[in-house]
Amino acid sequence: MTPQPPEPSPRRVPSGELRASHDEREAVVEQLRDAAAEGRIDFDELDARVEQALTSKTRAELAALTADLPTPHSSEGRPPLVLKGGVFGASVGPGRWEVPGRVIAHGDVGGVKVDFTRVECRLAEVAVEAYGETAGVTIVIPDGWAADTSGMDPGLGGLKDETTPGRLPGTPLIRLTGSGGMGGVVIRHPNRRERRKLSSNPPAD
Repeated sequence: MTPQPPEPSPRRVPSGELRASHDEREAVVEQLRDAAAEGRIDFDELDARVEQALTSKTRAELAALTADLPTPHSSEGRPPLVLKGGVFGASVGPGRWEVPGRVIAHGDVGGVKVDFTRVECRLAEVAVEAYGETAGVTIVIPDGWAADTSGMDPGLGGLKDETTPGRLPGTPLIRLTGSGGMGGVVIRHPNRRERRKLSSNPPAD
């Protein structure tokens, strides 16, 4: 019996040849706009690079557009923010705070509220692990942000997703996982009272 030649191993595609995603294109566009605002590139060059970014097919093509620009500060490498709702509860926001790539919220006995309404976040995604436990977790995101709750276990307390599906370019996706526990998890946009506070006290530049 004639031995069969071994099957050729599949070619490993270099990272730069991988296809670019919508989020990666949007991140490059945002970096280019920041560079123009800082005076690093002029507005004609901004328009040309943005057009190229939106039509780029690979990561290498995107990388070439920002190769001469400084690397933006990233929160992805920061340790996760962990919140635990003790007797008096816990919260972060609505003031400005630096958003890491991952937030972990334990409702415990006092509840937790995570409010993103005043933050400036340039991450394409923020992973939020929410565990309702006894008192629940509430997550508030600005209008124009979107959430993916498909990885969430509603538990006994349930998951209430009151967000709208429309997502504005350049805004992060909140990828929600965890369990509702007994207290449940709510993710929503600002309510009327919160909107009044935002309008009466706009964030300082």
